[in-house]
Amino acid sequence: MKAYHDIKNLHFNGEYMELTVDGDEKKFRIREISPSLEKASQMERNSFEISPSGYGIHWPLIDESISIDGLLGIIHEKEKRKKSA
Repeated sequence: MKAYHDIKNLHFNGEYMELTVDGDEKKFRIREISPSLEKASQMERNSFEISPSGYGIHWPLIDESISIDGLLGIIHEKEKRKKSA
């Protein structure tokens, strides 16, 4: 299975979530990405699972999931289907 993204080094630093995505270091303000993560304890924040496909991150203790594409602002458009005659 080809991974969507290569996600590494996820950690929290003050009010930011920092991680490496596809070799690029990224930094996101926690309150701007998830009210649940903002309210979570350090233990809850540090208990996460990165999907094997690299599609997203899940925090089971607070039942929160975030897609990497969503974090990066990537929008996927639906394919238009051709009408058959």
